[in-house]
Amino acid sequence: MQSATRLTLLLCAAWAAALLYGEMGAYWAAHLSCSWPSASSFSPSPDNHVKIAVIADPQLMDSTSLGLPASSVALQAIELFTDLNMRRSFQSVILPFKPDVILFLGDHFDGGPYLSDEEWQESLFRFKHIFSMSEQRTNPHVPIYYLSGNHDIGYSGFHSIHPKVISRYEKEFGPRNYHFLSGEVDFVVVDAQTLDVCSGGAKQSKERASTWEFIKTLSSGNESNPKVLLTHIPLYRPDNTPCGPHRSSPVINQRIYNAAMDQGIRYQNYLSKETSDLLLRLLKPTLVLSGHDHDQCTVVHSTTFGPVTEHTLGTISWQQGNLYPSFMLMSAGPKLIPNSTDSSHGVLTNLCFLPKQTHIYIWYIFQFLITVLLLVFWPTNGLSSLPYMNKLVSFMRSVGAELFSRTKEKDDEEDGEYEMVFDAEGSMHLVKKSVARPPRTNSDSRNVGRGNIVARPTARKHQTEPDSSVLVEMGSETPPEDGGKLPRPSKWNIRKVLQRLFRVVQSIVVIAALNVPLYMMFLFKDWIDR
Repeated sequence: MQSATRLTLLLCAAWAAALLYGEMGAYWAAHLSCSWPSASSFSPSPDNHVKIAVIADPQLMDSTSLGLPASSVALQAIELFTDLNMRRSFQSVILPFKPDVILFLGDHFDGGPYLSDEEWQESLFRFKHIFSMSEQRTNPHVPIYYLSGNHDIGYSGFHSIHPKVISRYEKEFGPRNYHFLSGEVDFVVVDAQTLDVCSGGAKQSKERASTWEFIKTLSSGNESNPKVLLTHIPLYRPDNTPCGPHRSSPVINQRIYNAAMDQGIRYQNYLSKETSDLLLRLLKPTLVLSGHDHDQCTVVHSTTFGPVTEHTLGTISWQQGNLYPSFMLMSAGPKLIPNSTDSSHGVLTNLCFLPKQTHIYIWYIFQFLITVLLLVFWPTNGLSSLPYMNKLVSFMRSVGAELFSRTKEKDDEEDGEYEMVFDAEGSMHLVKKSVARPPRTNSDSRNVGRGNIVARPTARKHQTEPDSSVLVEMGSETPPEDGGKLPRPSKWNIRKVLQRLFRVVQSIVVIAALNVPLYMMFLFKDWIDR
């Protein structure tokens, strides 16, 4: 029982360590592994630069995500753990950087256009709770800017049928097209879902007309400040374009689906080439930030005014098909090199990765299986009671004894003396003289002296004699002394199995009693607003 107790305590400590790392340590490590970007690795980010945290595609799961009813326990559990992970990432990793501005690149919800008003308000409440600024005591009034995504308002093919989704979105998150100045850099936000028309030549919608009117107005404005274009849908890129070293999934090529009866676009992966070229020519941005793809991708667009880098940021959620969720830290401000003609020096970016939550949960499952297996197969008296362990120890001892005896015999052979011995048949043998030892009585020895030569009778041939020891096999039916009946082997085995099962359940209860409250403490610590 002492061995089982020690194993239970060891497993309790292992689970406490796993929970401490998986629920806290992994997030501390993610925060320490990232920093604000700087022009060189030896100089920090300038003080006159505005620090911006960029987040893409939270895409809160709802009843449209998995086809489960809203009252489903499974859906509610998935929503809870997904929301908890994003809130913990935001509160424990992103906010400790103390950003001056927070920027969302769209797709706040998953089924935004298809949710009823009641469901949409519920998702909005969850969104505000996850990305709450109440924990930011030093600066709780950090400005937050939002982009509209296709999972928020849909595409142009949906607007024509359900125009209220746009008004519902703008009421909570503001206009779909706007610009703001931060750190002497102009950030231009456009509603990319309304830029393209379907191949059938759908009529010009008022949403698309207002978006292009806004872009053309900015194109004739002040060009002294560098511009950063913010669009949820990435710009056009040729099929199979490499996305850089941070891409973890296969590259997705262009797909465009049109709504029925030329009502507009129903889905697209990227903007069309014509729309992308026109955007770049009118706005002349130094940098483009986009989302929508759920995975990291960095491409460079060739333009008449020079190359333009586009960073497609991966999702912050571990439930949206990316095992490596991420966010971005951006510094925006005056040019770091005053005499430089490259305005991109005023905008610096650094891609940061969050804990791999899927891997953490897989490790929990693996550790649980190892725990059960150890408790089931761990011997009652420890490893020393295992047959193969005893054989291993005996084998090592015999090897050591044999090596020692061989060495001793070799030394004796070099220094010993021998005598000739004749047996009863007249055969001669060389026998090493024994060192002076006390005389030993042997009833079978009959020596006949012949001068200096000793004749001994032939030794008896080896005979197989029954061993006096009694071998007792496990489970043998030896009658007890009191004459009672033995229990049947099957009942004895069932009893052993039940005892082992009871011990396993008892150990699991002890491990759970110590670690479940610890896990719940981690959950409530990050979920409840202080």
